[in-house]
Amino acid sequence: MSTFKAPKGTYDLLPPDSAKYLAVREAIAAPLRGSGYGYIETPGFETVELFARGVGESTDIVTKEMYAFETKGGTKLALRPEGTASVLRAALEANLHRAGNLPVKLWYSGSYYRYERPQKGRYRHFSQVGAEAIGAEDPALDAELIILADQAYRSLGLQNFRILLNSLGDKECRPVYRAALQDFLRGLDLDEDTLRRAEINPLRVLDDKRESVQKQLGDAPLLRDYLCDACKAYHEEVRELVTAAGVTFEDDPKLVRGLDYYTRTTFEFVHDGLGSQSAVGGGGRYDGLSEMIGGPALPSVGWALGVDRTVLALEAEGVELELPAATSVFAVPLGEEARRVLFAKVTELRRNGVAADFAYGGKGLKAAMKAANRSGARYALILGERDIEEGVVQLKDLESGEQTAFGVNEVVAELESRLG
Repeated sequence: MSTFKAPKGTYDLLPPDSAKYLAVREAIAAPLRGSGYGYIETPGFETVELFARGVGESTDIVTKEMYAFETKGGTKLALRPEGTASVLRAALEANLHRAGNLPVKLWYSGSYYRYERPQKGRYRHFSQVGAEAIGAEDPALDAELIILADQAYRSLGLQNFRILLNSLGDKECRPVYRAALQDFLRGLDLDEDTLRRAEINPLRVLDDKRESVQKQLGDAPLLRDYLCDACKAYHEEVRELVTAAGVTFEDDPKLVRGLDYYTRTTFEFVHDGLGSQSAVGGGGRYDGLSEMIGGPALPSVGWALGVDRTVLALEAEGVELELPAATSVFAVPLGEEARRVLFAKVTELRRNGVAADFAYGGKGLKAAMKAANRSGARYALILGERDIEEGVVQLKDLESGEQTAFGVNEVVAELESRLG
């Protein structure tokens, strides 16, 4: 027994459960790859200032949850708490916005880190798949991303999720709303930290999950009542495009999301079977983020979907994913000559795209057949001394128990035929 354990708030992905996570990542990525999004991978850590500027200094992520450290050379770095700022930084550094037509469409998959109080559905290390469309202000892009996320969830068989949609306005109309909200918040019974946050970014208070705060926000002014004509028109077009695609959503005038960089469209995917950690993903438009981190004006939109929470949502609905068998054929050699012959056949099967495994370690027949059954393989290939003399190999159907002899040179084609 090892004396070491996974750090608090983290988890290990182990077979067979890890296959679910791989399937979820693939299902989320598939619609993106079919819609012009290219894969991007960024470092697991960035300079602290990138997140302080982009995510927002008043957010809990920056003030309480970032894993920040200083290198031996004195550079202040942080494990990435989210993906958008890193992806935009990488795109700007590589001048992708100058290389061709905008928007630059990127998708990514990776681990992220936040120092939070661990509970089911909320971890200090978690996995997300995300997508960003950089450099274009177009309601169709916002709608596209919402539709693609909906498509990904539906392809997994997920049904009981809801899409919440709102507009946060822009630099023209939000300042007026911001002032009205601050006036309202100053009249509430809030603690000093919350009042301080209200002065820096009052919309963050609307995202406060504490019941003591939420029960005082019933009469808070709503941003939709302050939207300028341009933002109203933009939001209405997003709503119309999503509706025309047959995707159902709910208007949520209090939805603000937890990051400072959002403008206009904001949305969240929630699943009521997950308790307090109901959000399985979300995103929105962030037209000013590029300028915040020193780049040119590049209006952009994106989302991130939680792999961990999507798996929990599938489990809450009782959805069983159709996962490919890790092993289709399991080879059981009896003797040294049989080991050489069957190992060659296993290699041939693998090269022909058939998942195959082997009874390593010189197991006897009984132990090897137990391993074959545990592997989940449909067929076992069994080869003994008498079989070698006769030039055949035994093919056993592990579901029906039926066993048939085939010529050693015929069995690969027979298995390919049976397995399709």
